[in-house]
Amino acid sequence: MDWNRVEGNWKQFKGKVKEQWGKLTDDDLDQIAGKRDQLEGKIQERYGLDVNGGVKTGHGAEQKSATVARA
Repeated sequence: MDWNRVEGNWKQFKGKVKEQWGKLTDDDLDQIAGKRDQLEGKIQERYGLDVNGGVKTGHGAEQKSATVARA
């Protein structure tokens, strides 16, 4: 995925992001403005994931994928 194109077309792309990650608010998406690192951070925050995509449980047993497509 070409993140320069994502940033340039963010208004169009954010609808797809919201479909996939429904816990992200419109305010979150406006702040992210197409920046991949900010998108990853908000997904981790809203879904309680650590940086490796695992669910923060204290036990580390559960896993949930939070991969954002990389170019």
